[in-house]
Amino acid sequence: MTELYSIDNGAGWRLSLKRIAPTGPAKGRPALIVPGYGMNSFIFGFHPHGLSLEEYLASRGIEVWSVDLREQGRSERTFGNNRYGLAEMVDDTAVAIDHVLTHTKTGAKEIDLIGASLGAALMFGYMARTKNAPVRCLVNVGGLVSWVKIHPAVRAAFYSSRLIGLVRLRGTRKLAGLALPVLAKYAPRVLSVYMNASSTDTSQAATMVQTVEDPNPYVNMDIARWMAERDLILRGVNVSRALADMHHPFLCIVANDDGIVPPETARAPYDSIGSDDKELLAVGDPTFPMAHADLFLSTGCQDKVFDKLASFLLAR
Repeated sequence: MTELYSIDNGAGWRLSLKRIAPTGPAKGRPALIVPGYGMNSFIFGFHPHGLSLEEYLASRGIEVWSVDLREQGRSERTFGNNRYGLAEMVDDTAVAIDHVLTHTKTGAKEIDLIGASLGAALMFGYMARTKNAPVRCLVNVGGLVSWVKIHPAVRAAFYSSRLIGLVRLRGTRKLAGLALPVLAKYAPRVLSVYMNASSTDTSQAATMVQTVEDPNPYVNMDIARWMAERDLILRGVNVSRALADMHHPFLCIVANDDGIVPPETARAPYDSIGSDDKELLAVGDPTFPMAHADLFLSTGCQDKVFDKLASFLLAR
């Protein structure tokens, strides 16, 4: 069973939350999935050939929630505008967490957070600024907090915070829908920065791209400054350094061929976090490369990724 909620973030936007009821009796705590850059939560409920991340976790007895932050997916503008950055997206994440804990049917007083890509940075940003956060487990799925290594193409795109702040891209989803099948067929190495056509069935490209959103120029400016500084600093708080004070059970999932968040960058939170209860899950190899989107869409990722994630949460 799926339930949709529309909640006021207090800043002129109504965020969208989706609750997927567990199969059978609920086990453990509710889990909230936070999406990343230029995307919405659609991809967490989709897989070309099998259970999606949401469906798989629910099949294991976990009450699953996913959120669309401002300008994502089903979220709606009331009186807000697009002049916001990463700190405001952390505000949205906090609103979503409060809503989940108020409406969960598990009776739990704590939540598990799953940060996907940039969503991991938002997750860590929330933890860094929230004293006694009602959180049990933290999961980083191909995300980051410090830029240890940056892919040259990504670095070039965010070279100047001033210039990238002047660019307002529109029609990104349509463009992605046109480009994805062409790249998969004729230039798979170019696509492999984000997705490996040898590992993920791209025949449903028109459906996959429903997760794509137009990037926000002010968020782009924040990311460019973040790359220049390497550490994530939000409203004067060095989130990267704050990881040392986080002692929550932590699972860090790293894709071996990720060009968006290179493996060295994705595993940095594992090396920095203060938790004694932490696990590193490295997925992919030369025969079955895993890039950014492959963590959610690749053939067999139910066993390679979803199963390990569910088991980690349920064991705690």
